[in-house]
Amino acid sequence: MAKSKRGVKFQHRGSQSHASDGRRLSSSDMSVSSEPGSPNKVKSDAGQDLSGPPASDYEKKKQTFITRTIWTLLMIAFFFLAMFAGHIYVIAIVTAVQIISFKEVIAISNVPSRARRLRFTKSLNWYFLASTMYFLYGESVIYYFKHIVLVDKVLLPFATHHRFISFMLYIIGFVFFVASLQKGHYRFQFTQFAWTHMALYLIVVQAHFIMNNIFEGMIWFFLPVSLVITNDIFAYICGITFGRTQLIKLSPKKTVEGFVGAWFMTILFGLGLTNLLMRSKYFICPVNDLGANILTGLECTPNPVFIPRTYSLSTWRPLPTKFTIAPMQFHILVFATFASLIAPFGGFFASGLKRTFKIKDFGESIPGHGGITDRMDCQFIMGFFAFMYYQSFIAVYKTSVGGVIETAITGLTPEEQMDVVRGLSKYLYNQGIVSQKLLSCVTDAARRR
Repeated sequence: MAKSKRGVKFQHRGSQSHASDGRRLSSSDMSVSSEPGSPNKVKSDAGQDLSGPPASDYEKKKQTFITRTIWTLLMIAFFFLAMFAGHIYVIAIVTAVQIISFKEVIAISNVPSRARRLRFTKSLNWYFLASTMYFLYGESVIYYFKHIVLVDKVLLPFATHHRFISFMLYIIGFVFFVASLQKGHYRFQFTQFAWTHMALYLIVVQAHFIMNNIFEGMIWFFLPVSLVITNDIFAYICGITFGRTQLIKLSPKKTVEGFVGAWFMTILFGLGLTNLLMRSKYFICPVNDLGANILTGLECTPNPVFIPRTYSLSTWRPLPTKFTIAPMQFHILVFATFASLIAPFGGFFASGLKRTFKIKDFGESIPGHGGITDRMDCQFIMGFFAFMYYQSFIAVYKTSVGGVIETAITGLTPEEQMDVVRGLSKYLYNQGIVSQKLLSCVTDAARRR
C-alpha cells in the first residue's frame, strides 16, 4: 500500500481534525480554514491564531458609549440648528416626535398574528392620530393666527366650524371601529382601542401644549427642555459620585442623593440660562412671523415678567434692603423644581410600562439611545406643565387684532360690521392716520350697501 506523502493534510470531521503540529484544531482555527477571506481572522505562518478572544463586555460597553455619544452630539447640533433657523423648523421636529412616539407606543401592545387577521387595526390607529392632530393643530392655528385665517375666503368656513368638523372626523372613526368588530377578537380590538386613546392623550395631546409653548415664545419651549436634560445629566453625575440610597424600585439605579443633587444643580443652571435668554427678543417674543430666525429676530413689547423690578426687604442686617431682579428669576425656581422632582416620574412611568411588556426600549429610532419615546418620556409632562403654568401665572391677556376680527365676524351682523368699519375709518381720519379719500370711499360703500 502506498504511503501518504509527508506534509499533506487530509480533511477530517470536526471532532477528529488536528493541526500540523499534532494539536487539536480550535474553533478559531477551523473558522479560518473554512473562511480564508475573513478580515477578522489573522493567522501566523506557524498556524497560530492571533485574532484574540471574543469582544468582552468592556468592549461592547465602550462601543455602545461611543455610538451613544456620537448620536447625542448630532442630535444637539441638529436641535440648535433648527431652533436658530426658525420656529417653523422646531414645530416640524415636535410633529415628527409626536408621530414616531405614537408609533413606538402603539407597537408594543400589538399582536402581529391577530393584526394580520384584522385588516383595519393599524389603519384605525393612524386615522385616530390624524383626526386628533387635525383638531389640535387647527385649534393652535386659529388661536394664534386669527388675523390671517378669519379673513381668508377659503379658510373661514373651516375655522368657524373647526370643532364640529373635528368631532365628525372622530365619530367616523368610532363608527368604523364598531363596524369592524369581529367575533373571537373583541378583547384584542377593545384593548387596541383603549391603548390607542391612552397613547393619544399621553403623547399627542401633551405634545400639542409643547407646540403652543413655541408660539408663545421660544423661551417657553427651550427652557423646560433644557431643564429636563440638565437634571438628567446631574442626576447621573451625582448618583455615581455619592449616591447610596435607592430612590424607586422601578429604576434601581436612581438614588436619593442623585435626585436631590440634581435638583440643586438644575436650579443654578436655570437661573443662569434664564438670565441669558431674557436678553434676546427672539426667545421672549411670541411668534408673529413664522419666517423669523435668530438673525432677523422678532419685535414685541416684552412681557413684564422679563423686566427687572426693584424689591424692598425689611431691615435684615447685614443684608441689603433693596435688590433688583426680573420676576422670571422667581418663576424659574418653580420650573426647575418641577423638572427635578416631578418630571422624572414621567420616566418612571415609562420604565414601569416597559417592565410590563418586558422590553428594554420603546424602539430603535436613535442608535445607542433606543426609541424617541425613551428620550421624551419626561419632556411631555414638563412641556404640559410649562404651558399650564405660563397661562396661569405669566401670560398677559389683552385684546388682539385676531380677537377683534373674530368677535366682529361671529357676533355682529353684516350691517353692524359695516358700522364698525365706518366708525373706525372716521376715528383714524380724525387722528390723521388715513386720508379724506379713504374715508369717503368707505362711507360711499356703506351707503350703497
